[in-house]
Amino acid sequence: MRPDKNPMPHQDPVVRSGNFEEVALGYTKEQAVDEAQRCLNCKNMPCVSGCPVKIHIPEFIAKVAEGDFEAAYQIIAADSALPAVCGRVCPQETQCESKCVRGIKHESVGIGRLERFVADWHNANSTEKPVKPASNGHKVAVIGSGPSGLTCAGDLARKGYEVTVYEALHLAGGVLVYGIPEFRLPKSIVQKEVDGLKELGVKIETNVVVGRSITIDELMEQEGFEAVFIGSGAGLPMFMHIPGENLKGVYSANEFLTRINLMKAYKEDSATPVLRNKKVAVVGGGNVAMDAARTALRLGADSVTLAYRRTEKEMPARVAELHHAKEEGVRVMELVSPLEFEAGEDGFVAKVKLERMELGEPDESGRRRPVRVEGSEFELPCDVAVTAIGTNANPFASMAADVDLNKWGYIEADEDGKTSNPKVWAGGDIVTGAATVILAMGAGKQAAASIAKTLLGDDAE
Repeated sequence: MRPDKNPMPHQDPVVRSGNFEEVALGYTKEQAVDEAQRCLNCKNMPCVSGCPVKIHIPEFIAKVAEGDFEAAYQIIAADSALPAVCGRVCPQETQCESKCVRGIKHESVGIGRLERFVADWHNANSTEKPVKPASNGHKVAVIGSGPSGLTCAGDLARKGYEVTVYEALHLAGGVLVYGIPEFRLPKSIVQKEVDGLKELGVKIETNVVVGRSITIDELMEQEGFEAVFIGSGAGLPMFMHIPGENLKGVYSANEFLTRINLMKAYKEDSATPVLRNKKVAVVGGGNVAMDAARTALRLGADSVTLAYRRTEKEMPARVAELHHAKEEGVRVMELVSPLEFEAGEDGFVAKVKLERMELGEPDESGRRRPVRVEGSEFELPCDVAVTAIGTNANPFASMAADVDLNKWGYIEADEDGKTSNPKVWAGGDIVTGAATVILAMGAGKQAAASIAKTLLGDDAE
């Protein structure tokens, strides 16, 4: 039994930095079986405690070890609405894999890699369609088609509820389609998962901004919905409020990635193009900043510099994402903070003025607080700049729901997703602030169970 994980095959960094194809290529059957055989099948299953949707991890891995990949998929699908997505973008290293007993002395089992393999095998080989359950006569509306909304909708549909999902954009998937780049999460994968929910009977209405196109009261009074789940996310970009932030060529990461991921702005004939760039500066140190920097390379940038106010050690990005970015040629500039964007003669951004920082005492997050170094200002030339410093709550659905909000504008909800409005539940980033796909899915799953319990009482399954 090997002590380390089977390596994940990848595109060569030089090749992949010039295309939008998926970076990780996935395990072969032989690699998957070998990796599954590393599992100790612990009786107390510590890995399950680290999974927000409580997948029966040792059970599905045991089926992979036997070569019964379809059975493995069915075990995962019983608890997860988006297996192929989670296998790609969930931070398993801080969740299920962090609890793996194998990781005490060696490397943990590659749970995420196995989940991806199983989901991909099912999608490529299974011809059996989901069976739509008989209706139980109850109707539920879901606002937002991101991870929490799709999970809530799928869980309720399997119980016989008539579910309609309302999405503001023209494609379902939420952050999975507008935020995460194609090279990390192919959109065909997301569409496959969405199509599976449709086959269960979930209706999806796009181009509907609840709170503008229609109100929640109208959904209930005119459409007959008995409960509403809000999973509208936290897609409102935060800004630094420094001079030059509104210059041409300065993007929020939300706009930059949405144009490219959702609207295919990288194509020559795109109706919503982004500036072709040579010197790009990206401000931030999270996964979104990594996505923006790596995307800029694929648009043909000669250089991409990631400016972050702490050190790499404090970056919130996944270790693998930072590693891939550096492999591809992204330059990381630590301990710097932007002061101003400056324009060239053509009115476009030409440089960003930065100052150096040093780490002081820890802040409320436990990370050491950046402190200005007086007189350390310098300039970094750039013809495109992207700011990726976080997001806020999308306000429309929250404002229309007559629910209590906290001081940051997020919906207040308990662990079951219940809000101050007895007919409205909420979960995901609209409650927690920007977090992970799997945590949002866990919230959608918990809310679905609570909605079912409320509408059907002791008869809820």
